Amino acid sequence: MAITKPCPRHSPNCDIKPPLPPGVSDYDYNNIKSPIPYDGTLCKSDIPWTAPVATWTAGQDVTYKFQTDGAAHGGGHCQFSLSYDGGKTFVVIHEELQYCFFNGPSSDNIAKVTEYTFKLPAEVPNSDKVIAAWTWVNAIGNREFYMNCADIKIVGSSSSSYTGKEIVIANHQGYPTIGEFNGNYETGLEYYKKAKQVTVTGNGSTDPAPPVSSESSEEPQYTSSAIVAPPIGHNPDLSPSDAPTATAEPAPATSEPAPATTEPTPATSEPAPATSEPAPATSEPAPVTSEPAPATSSAPAPLPTGTSCTHGALQCNSDNTGFHQCVWGKWSSVIGCPSKTACKQTSQNAIICDWV
Repeated sequence: MAITKPCPRHSPNCDIKPPLPPGVSDYDYNNIKSPIPYDGTLCKSDIPWTAPVATWTAGQDVTYKFQTDGAAHGGGHCQFSLSYDGGKTFVVIHEELQYCFFNGPSSDNIAKVTEYTFKLPAEVPNSDKVIAAWTWVNAIGNREFYMNCADIKIVGSSSSSYTGKEIVIANHQGYPTIGEFNGNYETGLEYYKKAKQVTVTGNGSTDPAPPVSSESSEEPQYTSSAIVAPPIGHNPDLSPSDAPTATAEPAPATSEPAPATTEPTPATSEPAPATSEPAPATSEPAPVTSEPAPATSSAPAPLPTGTSCTHGALQCNSDNTGFHQCVWGKWSSVIGCPSKTACKQTSQNAIICDWV
């Protein structure tokens, strides 16, 4: 299988065949429909078209079309994604899992669906150097990984970044193998459900992002954990599963603020009652002495300077124990970094919770 719209790199099968870029001697007549070799280059080629083959508008419908004479291998898992950093990282914008090219389970090798139209997220940034990709893990046959890449331009966005799932790569060197489905179309879905979150920007930089809820499909809903996502090229099986998340520790910061803030003076300026009157000293120790961190973070942390911000932007809080997220022009309250990590600002609108 191969896409014909947008026109993938060096394909001879598009409605309008762009001129070949320097360094490419001929169109890809033989391999455009073939899977990526096990140790081959993603996108099949690192050399882009000399100019964008399509212009997409953020928030509007876009269409992928496929050759009708390809082998559909009973369907499988398809993803549609974008890269802003030259193909190092791809963020998913649409998925057709389980039954790609069909409307349900099938043993057929002839595709019943050869066109997919969906809405391009409004938050994807503008750029004239975007790679629009299609990837596919087939249900039947040899274990293969298919990928086509088209060079496009995106306009009409007011956002500087977009956060979504990173694409799943399988049946390729250094990545997991998803077995033949044998009628079970749940095969391999765990990799898609557990995919890391990544934030891409219009200037080509890419940053890890906090994981979104597993029930979210369109707009990312941030949780209070931030796990570092590996870039393309790292084994997706390796994840910091032992890294604790910040969701297990925020309660003390909000559930017991009064004792920590309303009674600090007796604990510090009148130590004598703490020893001469043991009952009061032992009845109120926990908020003052055993939980010093919540005592300092229980008060709302100051929001970043300014009353407005760019949707999706992230900014470390004042003591680097967490970060603020911009949600439709307003900064959120502090989202805590996991234990043993600290917030580091990697760009004006991006952060990472890194090990300390």
